[in-house]
Amino acid sequence: MIKQLFTLTVAVATLLLSASVSKPMKTLYDFKAKTIDGKDFDFSSLKGKKVMVVNTASMCGFTPQYTDLEKLYKTYGGAKFTIIGFPANNFGQQEPGPNDSIKIFCTKNYGVTFQMMAKISVKGDDMDALYKWLTEKSENGKQDAPVMWNFQKFLIDENGNWAGVAMSQESPLSDHIVNWIKGGK
Repeated sequence: MIKQLFTLTVAVATLLLSASVSKPMKTLYDFKAKTIDGKDFDFSSLKGKKVMVVNTASMCGFTPQYTDLEKLYKTYGGAKFTIIGFPANNFGQQEPGPNDSIKIFCTKNYGVTFQMMAKISVKGDDMDALYKWLTEKSENGKQDAPVMWNFQKFLIDENGNWAGVAMSQESPLSDHIVNWIKGGK
């Protein structure tokens, strides 16, 4: 009886210990991607910077936001902040072209100098792993935030943690975003 009680106690203690030890949440620094030029990009290279991750499209009503994104980048980009753009064709087939055409479009029409990445999927069965982290509370530890349309903006703090989301309609130059970059939460 004592041996059975001891075995049961050990089993319960082991179960409780394993339940209380959860895997650490991922950060932005756990991800890698390809740039629009096909080069490897390790997000751990952004340690210490606040980052805005935005899904883009060339044929969207929000496409003119490239102008404000570039202005935001020119004003605040550098050692403490950057923008990463991910072209995606998930909404209304508004980004149908290949990466080289997207790059030419962004550069020629909007003078984009912030880092653009290779086209990915931001929703659905083929969703990129980074966007799974950005959109699911079980992955980011903060909030479910499915991508609703092009130019949804995710805010990542200087420690690589998910910090917020700004929907497509919100200007990249909104007080909310600018105040966050300048030191707010």
